[in-house]
Parts: sequence; C-alpha cells; structure tokens
Amino acid sequence: LVQFRFIGSPAPFFPASSTSRPAGQRRSSRKTGMGAHCSGATGSATARDYGEGLRLPNRAAPIGNKPALTYHESPNPGKFDIVPTKPMRTQADLALAYSPGVAEPCLAIKANPDEVYAYTNKGNMVACISNGTAVLGIGDIGALASKPVMEGKSVLFKKFAGVNCVDLCVDCPDKDQFINVVKHLAPSFGAINLEDIKGPDCFYVEEKLKELMPIPVFHDDQHGTAIVCLAGLINALEISKKDITNIKIVCNGAGAAGIACMK
Repeated sequence: LVQFRFIGSPAPFFPASSTSRPAGQRRSSRKTGMGAHCSGATGSATARDYGEGLRLPNRAAPIGNKPALTYHESPNPGKFDIVPTKPMRTQADLALAYSPGVAEPCLAIKANPDEVYAYTNKGNMVACISNGTAVLGIGDIGALASKPVMEGKSVLFKKFAGVNCVDLCVDCPDKDQFINVVKHLAPSFGAINLEDIKGPDCFYVEEKLKELMPIPVFHDDQHGTAIVCLAGLINALEISKKDITNIKIVCNGAGAAGIACMK
C-alpha cells in the first residue's frame, strides 16, 4: 500500500546569493511545524503542512550557513517521504485499503503465510537498523544522532536498487537488548541491514540475529565493504595480470570491515 519516495535535491533554504539569513527573516518551518523554503527578504514562504498540531521544537540556529544542514532541512526535513501506491480517492478505495476490505488479505495470510509477499510490501522492504555506537568516522553518537546516516542509507537502497528501506534507530547500546528488539521485526521486513554497530558487538549481534530470524540479516559495515573491496581486488588483479595465489595482501586495521574483507 505504501512506498518510500526519495525527496531529491531540495531548493536552498535561503537565496543562493545570500551568505546569511536576511534581517527580519525567520524560519517559518521552526515556528509552524511546516517544511518551508523561504523566498526574498520579506519572510514569505511556500510550505507543506505536516499535519495540524505538529510542532517542531524551537532551537538556536546552527552555526554558519552549512550546505549539508540546508540540504537536510529544506524544503522538508529529512530525505524521504511515504506515498500510497493504491488509489485512495473514494469511499470504496478506503474501504479496500482499510476496514472492511483489508480483512481479506489478512485472512489469506493467516491461512498461508507466504501470501504476505503477494498482498503486502514485505518482499521489497528492508530495515536499516543501528544503535549509533559506531557511526561513520564520528564514533559512538547514539541512536538519535545516527538518524541522518540511516535515512541516507535508506534512500540509497531506493535510488540505486529500487528497494524500499526504512531507518530504525534503536536506543539500545547493550548488544543483548538490541538483539531482543530486532529479533521481533521479521513480520514487517524482507531483510535486515545492520548499520554502524561497534565492534566486537557487531559480530555477535549479526550471528545471533541470523540464528533467531527467518529473514536475511546483513551487516553493511562487514559484508558491504568486503564485497566492494573484493570486486576492486579482482579488477586490480585482472588489470595487472597477477595471480591471487602469488600476491600478499595487508589488512591495515582489524575492525569489522577489515576482518570481513580478509574472510
């Protein structure tokens, strides 16, 4: 019923010719709960309403006019949206999307669990999950601060592979608590992509979840990096006309990615 839509490159939050916010212009998205992009020095804005009653917390403006912050904030906060894939224009449409019509696929799945792949988006839905304990080169910044990275990985899945992906930032630094949360998510997803979990916890988490879950579990920092590095090695050997049995490979650093590459 739903798919994730890549928002794409937004327009600048402030005019491109301006290096700072014009005097008297305020961020209407912070005051009204709307994703907005401002135009001109008068503070006029075109905005998308995120729902009556939704309010974003007030906060001090970020230091400087950084393009990365503008990119993530404007015209709508974040990097993807959710849109329906079925018509929902009429009462009949809504009666099929939800009650009472939705009972039919529920009963079909109850009778034959494999039917979930015919009637839902499970088969093309991945969860990108992190506890924020080893985020990029930043380190242990926590689940909340890891969300921009997980949103970014989610849109990469969609943009380059056509796979729907949702970010789940789990506030569980403890590896066993983290496993206990993730292991229950299989009904909603076709696969799990673990992301930015510190070593050596990441090895334990991946192996336990593979044992516990009936869907594929993939740790990007291990296997994603290893796949790319192996492809590069194969190409380098072909170009240099060398035999892999006659070369020496040095692993500089034995983290999650390095160990997986050597395996």
